Amino acid sequence: MNAHDDIAQVEAIVARARVAQKVFETDATQEHYDRAADAAAWAIMEPSRNRALAELAVETTGLGNVPDKITKNHRKTLGLMRDIKGVRTQGIISDDAATGITEIARPVGVVGAVVPSTNPAATPANNIINALKCGNAVVVAPSPKGVASCELLLQYIYTEFDKVGLDHDLVQMIPAPGSKAKTQAMMELSDRVVCTGSQNNVVRAQTCGTPAVAVGAGNVTVIVDETADLPAAAAKITASKTFDNATSCSSENSMIVVDAVYDDFVAALAKEGGALVRDETAIVAKLWPDGHLNRSVIAQDADKMIAALGMTGDVPEDTKFLAVETDGIGAEHPLSGEKLSRVAALYRARDYDEAQAIAERILTFQGAGHSIGIHTADDARAVALGAAMPTCRVIVNQAHTFATGGSFTNGMPFSLSMGCGSWGGNAIDDNLHWKHFLQTTKVIREIPANEPAVDDIFADYWADAGK
Repeated sequence: MNAHDDIAQVEAIVARARVAQKVFETDATQEHYDRAADAAAWAIMEPSRNRALAELAVETTGLGNVPDKITKNHRKTLGLMRDIKGVRTQGIISDDAATGITEIARPVGVVGAVVPSTNPAATPANNIINALKCGNAVVVAPSPKGVASCELLLQYIYTEFDKVGLDHDLVQMIPAPGSKAKTQAMMELSDRVVCTGSQNNVVRAQTCGTPAVAVGAGNVTVIVDETADLPAAAAKITASKTFDNATSCSSENSMIVVDAVYDDFVAALAKEGGALVRDETAIVAKLWPDGHLNRSVIAQDADKMIAALGMTGDVPEDTKFLAVETDGIGAEHPLSGEKLSRVAALYRARDYDEAQAIAERILTFQGAGHSIGIHTADDARAVALGAAMPTCRVIVNQAHTFATGGSFTNGMPFSLSMGCGSWGGNAIDDNLHWKHFLQTTKVIREIPANEPAVDDIFADYWADAGK
């Protein structure tokens, strides 16, 4: 198939999606939208399908592990369904007599979703459910390694669609072989683009000419201060860092520990399976042998990663991840960036103020806007971080991977895509969720005049500054 045929294929897919969406929206009810979202959610959550998707994802991408992908597929989808249950996304959603404004929910149309190989089932499912909940059709562009998982997910969705009489064309994907040209055409033809994945994809999404909601890069750093519950912090960081072999953008990449508790924290970390490594040079040489991350290390089980790094026998047999001591930050110090593996940089700070300064330098280098963690008994420090750091989220005393994208024990919406605000070059600073798949029409009526006198507005200013 030549380039012209590729584009024609994408045009046909989007055209079918547009027809299906119009039918979906015409004479729609909230129940109709909700049933479509339910169908897509059950397609991935049904246990045997969930396992099949998890196994296929690991087999075809070589990233992560099956048990954690099963957990992710289940919890992320269940949490999303909790978040959208009872939410009105069709018809009149507000009617305010005081302002004279009636607000009507409207779909955006055809959503083009660009999704990564790290979560080749959970992320497209999340986008599809949100899109359907708001009355849209959706076309998914998976990464090359994620094609097989996406194909299987859509098969399961179509099975559920058939039970409730929904058109398969509401949910489609760019078929293999994928290409940048196909994805570009899909983005240009869609009504809204949502993009999660590499920053190259994000830039292309944000410059495609279609309104885009894209998310920034992760490079999570976490501070452990002198007031922290060290055993709890070590357990949470270990559980988070090792989940799905560190495929998540919310996985801790750096730990900054205040000197007063440094040795005690390292001891607590060792009990959880975090092995201290003092020879930074050797790790860097094996992690980036040719200037690029070693594919034998990325998102691998601990034993495979340790073997690929040539450290078998040099760390305890029960090692779950490596904590590598360093003090370098920036492009010349790759340990300070995202590592997509069971390796975390470990910094020693003189005191809390230096810990915060180190964290800011790391985020300024990479990961600005995404999130930062803190383990502390002093909540005022967490609030101060939120007021000072270039970040949209401060995760307090939690396992970062499980908290950033929504948790049953915090109030964030469940998502696999975290907006990073202006710091990360994004239009949103929230977790991607249903509101980003919806637009509204306002019916505006005349009301009694509400025009203030000039004195009412400027009296306080004139008192301070003069007229």
